[in-house]
Amino acid sequence: MKENTQKHRILILGASGFLGQAIYKELCSYFKTFGTYFTPNTSFENNKHFFHFNIEEDDIYEILNITKPSIIISSLRGDFHAQTIAHQHVTEYISEHDCKIIFLSSANAFDAYSKYPSYEIDKTLSHSIYGHFKIKIENMLLRLPKKKVAVLRLPMVFGQQCPRIREIKQRVAENEAVEIFPNLIMNVSLDSKITQQIHYIINRKKYGVFHLGSIDLVHHDEFIKDIIKLVSPKKVTYKQVYTTNQDRYLAVLPKYNKLPKHLQITSSKVLEELNK
Repeated sequence: MKENTQKHRILILGASGFLGQAIYKELCSYFKTFGTYFTPNTSFENNKHFFHFNIEEDDIYEILNITKPSIIISSLRGDFHAQTIAHQHVTEYISEHDCKIIFLSSANAFDAYSKYPSYEIDKTLSHSIYGHFKIKIENMLLRLPKKKVAVLRLPMVFGQQCPRIREIKQRVAENEAVEIFPNLIMNVSLDSKITQQIHYIINRKKYGVFHLGSIDLVHHDEFIKDIIKLVSPKKVTYKQVYTTNQDRYLAVLPKYNKLPKHLQITSSKVLEELNK
């Protein structure tokens, strides 16, 4: 893939998290890439491209003025109120500079709709605090000129080092029950696939709303059981959690804004990659 490595200056907000680190590793060889981190870590502290950022105390303007990004990728976590203020400042910066944002949103933007999966142009509606927050940031960003914004709604994302699998392994090791949701129908993805998709969106100057979930649907309980077969030979106990009596969908399916075939993924491919 031929690229002009100097073309973009990229700032990843939340580059020390599970997905943020994966995105940094994918992009840093191709672009001048910076990142923020919160938890002290010598590998970040010694990397001149990483900046410590306490979302509740620091102003993002300072880092924006130092890094002068042409693309901001937001995978921030933390206090929702502080995140809202940070994104307001980011929005002001983007409106005043030649800069674009790629915002990592969530399937939870649709968690009030339980009877069917969600597509890119569907109206967002959430009953959860987390979903409400994601919608609020989406709406704020989508008021910017449309070519300056890409909203990526993510499903449940897995990877070899993902917190979900680490937690499952810990529960199994300590003989604790693993929670499964038999009535939950969802789609899934991999950290490595999300990073490839983001790279493509940057290269092709894509904008708009993208649903980056697998093109097929799975039941939560069956998928988690399949993962456990891969990570543990032990007999596992399950705690079945029923939030409703009917099947409940929490899935972001691509339909109107599809990426090329080689960038799409299926749930079986997720399991295949986790088995490597």
